[in-house]
Amino acid sequence: MQAHANWEHQLLSLAGHVPHSSTRPFFSYWAGNASLRQAYKQAEVITAEHSKSFHFASGLLPEEKRSAVRALYAFCRTVDDIVDEVELKKDRDFELEYWRNVVNTASASTDDLVASAWADTLTRYHIPRHYALQLIDGVARDLTQSRYQTFDDLATYCYGVASTVGLMSMYIVGFKSHEAVSYAIKLGVALQMTNILRDVGEDYRNGRLYLPREELVTYGIREEDIAEGRVTDAWRQFMRFQIDRTRHLYAASWEGVKMLEREGQLAIGAASIFYMGILEDIEKHDYDVFSRRASLSAMGKVAKLPALWMKIRSL
Repeated sequence: MQAHANWEHQLLSLAGHVPHSSTRPFFSYWAGNASLRQAYKQAEVITAEHSKSFHFASGLLPEEKRSAVRALYAFCRTVDDIVDEVELKKDRDFELEYWRNVVNTASASTDDLVASAWADTLTRYHIPRHYALQLIDGVARDLTQSRYQTFDDLATYCYGVASTVGLMSMYIVGFKSHEAVSYAIKLGVALQMTNILRDVGEDYRNGRLYLPREELVTYGIREEDIAEGRVTDAWRQFMRFQIDRTRHLYAASWEGVKMLEREGQLAIGAASIFYMGILEDIEKHDYDVFSRRASLSAMGKVAKLPALWMKIRSL
């Protein structure tokens, strides 16, 4: 368990001790602003197109906060697309620097809809800028690193691309204590590990392997096995270990839900159980993450809500 303590301590250091602002967001000051309404609408379209689970879970928030977390998602999606889709280094560098400037100044031209919505959200919800900058750096890490030796190394990557999103979301949904930070970090690592386990085949075809090399060696799995999509007994044992650790992270993060404002608890809880459903789907299909993409259907999501609602009521 010492290794677990090491990575968690490291990620808490990255998060830092950001003061919990007592200033409440001033809702609806953009309601009469047509350009901002259009900007938030564009963020909603991007969220619906790229992440059904995030769109569904965020739909459980009140309107203002729902719009804000979708602006956050659109920002993250846009930065991720720059890294994955912009081919020339000078163009990538220019666009990433543009987004760093949007974060640092919390301003954007009105013709950039995603940047306008995100700058407005940053300001209204007092989101610490360094979390957004850490996300940009975390996503950009894919440009220079495609393999991870240990889980500690991988957890740092997960922090940059996912825990930062959880920390920023926490400022939008509202939280009661700085103690919530450690739980948001754990949930972010769990969510990203779920993505990693689901997308092993696709990521490998794109030249990236996010599974810890140390652990692959322990289970006797070579990169050639992954390249050929071999579902062997060794692979099944390896995946059981990965899923078990990820489920423990989801369980450990649950304590943080009660530290959120009441109106945000259902949405964050839903994100957690929806992604856990992906792990269940991986298991049901014999750990084959090479020839299919695990998912939870819309009906599967709806079916999980009553039990979640009861669990939230008991907090």
